[in-house]
Amino acid sequence: MTLLLAVAIGGAIGSLARHLLGAEIGHWLGPGFPYGTLAVNVIGGLVMGLLVELMALKWSAGPEIRAFLTVGLLGGFTTFSAFSLDVVLLTERGDWAAAGAYVAGSVLLSIAALIAGLRLMRAVLA
Repeated sequence: MTLLLAVAIGGAIGSLARHLLGAEIGHWLGPGFPYGTLAVNVIGGLVMGLLVELMALKWSAGPEIRAFLTVGLLGGFTTFSAFSLDVVLLTERGDWAAAGAYVAGSVLLSIAALIAGLRLMRAVLA
């Protein structure tokens, strides 16, 4: 139960941070391009890499702290950081085909699912 609470609290904090930072960057740079989302994804990837390597090499964080920081905080901040970690782990294992399929599948299927959701809701509400 403590692990789930750690993920939930981290997720709430990460989601709030994503919203605030994304909105602020969008305000600074304008709505013409999703700068806020891009910044959040890049920052999340960087922080995920820093944390995972730190915990692997120097910091023996307990499972609750790991879950709070990676799944909760960064997962709420950006799921792209978890996606990026999955891709790197696949490539480090030498499974380039799986990594490529995962990247292509994640991007293409996620966009296709979003389009399907838009069209379905438009059809329901029409």
